[in-house]
Amino acid sequence: MRPLNFLQPAWRATIVLNAGIGSMAATGKRSVLFVCLGNICRSPMAEAVFRSTVKQKGVESEWKIDSAATSTYEIGKLPDPRNLACLKKRGLSSTHRARQITQEDFTKFEYIFGMDNSNMQNINRVKPKNSTAKVELFGSYDPKGQLIIEDPYYGGDEGFEEVFEQVTRCSEGFLKKIYGKP
Repeated sequence: MRPLNFLQPAWRATIVLNAGIGSMAATGKRSVLFVCLGNICRSPMAEAVFRSTVKQKGVESEWKIDSAATSTYEIGKLPDPRNLACLKKRGLSSTHRARQITQEDFTKFEYIFGMDNSNMQNINRVKPKNSTAKVELFGSYDPKGQLIIEDPYYGGDEGFEEVFEQVTRCSEGFLKKIYGKP
């Protein structure tokens, strides 16, 4: 294992790079990892919404779903209470504990989705040469064309509501690409 430091001081985080081999082929499942800065707002919401969406479509058993952070700020914490309240209003929940992305994730997951350009820069900085993951903005699947999923952390409840709506659209859009039907 070796640490990797991000170059931007304000976003400094040490990523532990684990050596390991894993793949979609080894599990026989499709796999997706949602990533944001702290793994307490956008990415765990995307994880919960995507999990619910695949369950509703009857394909839950075909998917491995997780979320992670680019930083170490919130490791081990539950999602933001506003995130949990937003999910609860819709009958969803999350018991996810924040974790940081690892080098192993790049071979363990078929898709790794960042929420904004800063996430994408940080993900690509730690992406190993042997990566098999497709790294993309989750917003690229938004049928409304809203590429960036804004961080609601510093705002009010309405920001979490907007994120919920957007990750719902993105989940549907992504699954439409995968399965070719809504």
